[in-house]
Amino acid sequence: MLYLVGLGLGDASDITLRGLEAVRRCQRVVLEAYTSVLAASVEELEAAYGVKIEVADREFAEQRVDEDLLASAESEDVAFLVVGDPFCATTHSDLQLRAAQRGVEVRVVHNANILTSVGVCGLQLYRYGECISLVFFTETWKPDSFYDKLKANRERGLHTLCLLDIRVKELTVKALCGGKKEYEPPRYMSIQNAIQQMLEVEESRQEGACGKDVMCVGVARMGQRDQKIVAGTMCELLEVDMGPPLHSLIVCGEVHETEKEVLDLFKASCSR
Repeated sequence: MLYLVGLGLGDASDITLRGLEAVRRCQRVVLEAYTSVLAASVEELEAAYGVKIEVADREFAEQRVDEDLLASAESEDVAFLVVGDPFCATTHSDLQLRAAQRGVEVRVVHNANILTSVGVCGLQLYRYGECISLVFFTETWKPDSFYDKLKANRERGLHTLCLLDIRVKELTVKALCGGKKEYEPPRYMSIQNAIQQMLEVEESRQEGACGKDVMCVGVARMGQRDQKIVAGTMCELLEVDMGPPLHSLIVCGEVHETEKEVLDLFKASCSR
């Protein structure tokens, strides 16, 4: 049996009772550590849950899921812990499919996630368009596929949730070229990084999908005790210190009056 267990967004205490029961029932517990991070160390999770936890990095996901994780789940109960909800990342849909192909039963325990928690800022969830992801630009690689989705959402008056890049335990160029295994330092995209890249693409494309005067909402560390929410134009948010990761950005579409009343609580001049 494979249990996909959502941990929520905060710390070790955010797991549901059903999730905790599943974790304690399993002979093996693995924490997914490549699509998001939790405000708790592995040691804190182990102390709270009363189990030993293995950590799965991106290399594990790409090379060892079938021969290791799913092979174990054929003969014993295995819990795969995911920050937020198990199905906010397409990676885990693939894991569910692979398990089914091997005849492994899957049970899912859902939890809070970024897609719903952003409702606190006042923008109504049913008025969001397609979610987009932003990755770190390099000198030679500046993907702008997000731009067309953002433009389509804005033309329909819909809000856009932007998920920002997380690079944890990524191989260096030297390692990719066949040298010894070494990793880049962890990097987490900030709201300022995201806006700068979006404005760079806008300057190139000039199709009006975004701009310095476009209203946005920056959110940081959602679900944690020190979560921060700030509403302002792109230009204003460039000057706001949102603190430590993780950050996400919402580009507003048409803002209704009831939405505006709540957004006003989080304006850059009176943010909380």
